Amino acid sequence: MILVPLALMLNICVLIPVVGSILAGAQWTAEAYGPPTSGLQILTAVYIAILLMSVYLLVAPNNEMTKALLSMQILYKVLTLATVTPQSITNPVVASNTGIALFHSVALATII
Repeated sequence: MILVPLALMLNICVLIPVVGSILAGAQWTAEAYGPPTSGLQILTAVYIAILLMSVYLLVAPNNEMTKALLSMQILYKVLTLATVTPQSITNPVVASNTGIALFHSVALATII
């Protein structure tokens, strides 16, 4: 059961610098995500929602909500592989999403 809090902490540890960097307009975010667009703003909102839910679920654990959060993350991260161009597979966002999806899959399996 230790994997579930670790998965939530992973979300927090990844998303705080990512969201902060996107909001600050850090150069690396333009290289990894592309220029600021409405799509990036929507993605940032999704990241903030995942971040807030991860914090909440660490404070107030709820297996059903955690299953939903991790399942949604696994699904969108895996679908990323199917929707990006073959050249984008090496993009650091795509690569890290794949690793996180694998970790989250193992964590999710422990509470299903």
